[in-house]
Amino acid sequence: MQRNQKTIEKEVTLKGIGLHTGKEVTLTFKPAPENHGYAFVRVDLEGQPVIEPKAEYVTDTQRGTNLEKNGVSINTSEHVLAAAVGLGVTNLIIELDAAEPPIMDGSSKHFVEAIEKAGIKEQTEEVEEYIVKEIISYRDEETGSEIMVIPSNEYQVTTMVDFGTQILGTQNASLESIKNFKDEISAARTFSFLHELEMLLDNNLIKGGDLNNAIVYVDKEISGDTMSKLKKAFGKDSISVTPNGILDNLTLHWANEAAKHKLLDVIGDLALVGTPIRGKVIANKPGHSINTKFAKKLAGIIKKEKRNKVPQFDLNQPPLMDINRIMEILPHRPPFLLIDKILELTDTHVVGSKNVSMNEPFFVGHFPDAPVMPGVLQIEAMAQCGGILVLSTVPDPENYLTYFMKMDNVKFKQKVLPGDTLIFKAELMSPIRRGICHMQAFGYANNKLVVEAELMAQIAKKK
Repeated sequence: MQRNQKTIEKEVTLKGIGLHTGKEVTLTFKPAPENHGYAFVRVDLEGQPVIEPKAEYVTDTQRGTNLEKNGVSINTSEHVLAAAVGLGVTNLIIELDAAEPPIMDGSSKHFVEAIEKAGIKEQTEEVEEYIVKEIISYRDEETGSEIMVIPSNEYQVTTMVDFGTQILGTQNASLESIKNFKDEISAARTFSFLHELEMLLDNNLIKGGDLNNAIVYVDKEISGDTMSKLKKAFGKDSISVTPNGILDNLTLHWANEAAKHKLLDVIGDLALVGTPIRGKVIANKPGHSINTKFAKKLAGIIKKEKRNKVPQFDLNQPPLMDINRIMEILPHRPPFLLIDKILELTDTHVVGSKNVSMNEPFFVGHFPDAPVMPGVLQIEAMAQCGGILVLSTVPDPENYLTYFMKMDNVKFKQKVLPGDTLIFKAELMSPIRRGICHMQAFGYANNKLVVEAELMAQIAKKK
C-alpha cells in the first residue's frame, strides 16, 4: 500500500530550554519540498549550516543522540524526529538558534502539537519505503542489548527494558501502528535514575532540568547533601519521594512510561536511517548507542540494495528524449557526446542510456586489442546524464554550460565492452541551489552495477 510524502502547510515556532545547556532555544518547523527529507538548520551560525539527520553523523550517544557535520552539532535530536515520523511527515526543515532543541516536558508531545498546529499537507510524490523482507539484527555482546526488524505490513515497534533495579524492573511497550504514535507514545517523558542525576549535577551537565521534564526514579537512599543539591537544582523548597518511587511533582502518565519513552527514542533514532521503514522493530534493552548503530547498519543495507537495483526499461520504446533533443540541451557534440537517450526525468532524478559500439573513437587508442571503455569516460557519460537533470531547471538550457566541481567515492565494478548498453541513473543528494547539483550516480550494464560516483556540477551562463 503506497502512501504520499507529507510536509507542513506553514511554519510554526516553539521556545523552551535546552536540557543540557539551560539556555532558551527557539525551534521553527518549516515546510520542505518533495524528496527533501529532514534537515536541521543552525540559524545562529554563519552561513546557516544544514545538518541532515543521518546515522553517519552520530558522534556521541551519552545523553541523547548527538550529530555533527563539518564541525557543526545538533544535540538530543531524537524527540523532534520521533514527532515527525510519528505524524507521517516525511519532509521537514527544523531551524534552531542553538545546538539543542528545547527539552519541553521531556517527551515529543509539544513537537507533535506544533506540527499539527502548522497543518500537515500531502504532496504528490510517493514515499519510498524500505520494505523489510528478512530479519535484520544487531546485538551488543557487552550490554546484552539487541535490536532487530522483521517483515510486517506496516511500521511497528516493540521495546523490552530491564533496568535490574527494584524500583524499575522489566517493562514492555508496543506500538501496533505508527498511526497511534500521537495517542499512545508521544507524551512519554524522558527519565533518569537518582544516581545518574547526582553525577550530572556534580559535573554541571544538566542545566535545563526541572521536575517537569524528566521522571526521576529513586533507586537509592537520598542523603541530606543530595537533597540540598536537588532543591537548589530544581529551585524547590521541598522535594520528596512518592510511594511509587519517583521524585514528586510528576505523576506518571502510564505505569510503563519508561518503556514507552524508550520506544519513542527508538523511533527518533531510526529516523537516522534516512528511509521510512515498513517492518516491525523489536528492541530488547534499547539505548541511543545500539539504536544508532542499528540505524547505520540498516542504512548501509538499504544503500547497497538500492545501488544494485538495476532500472528496468524497454529500450525499444520511444525515449523521453532522443539524440537530437539531447543536443538541443547539452553543448557536447560527437565524439564527446556520450549519451544517446534520456528515458526518465523528474525534479530529482534522471535515467539515460548509451550504446557502446566497436566504432567508438576511444577504442582506437584504448587497448585496441582488448577494447574496454575508459572509466573516466563512464564518469563523463554519467555527468552528461546529470547535466540534463540540472539544465532542465532553467527555461533556456541552450544558454548554459555545465562544469564539474567534484567527484567522490568513485568505484568501477565491471568492465564495459563493445556491444554493452549502459544505463545511467543520477539522483539528487540535496536540492539544487544556485545552479549547483550534488548527485549520486550509478551506471549499469548486463543487469549489473558497473560504475558509481558522487558528482557535483554547476551550471553557468555562456559568456
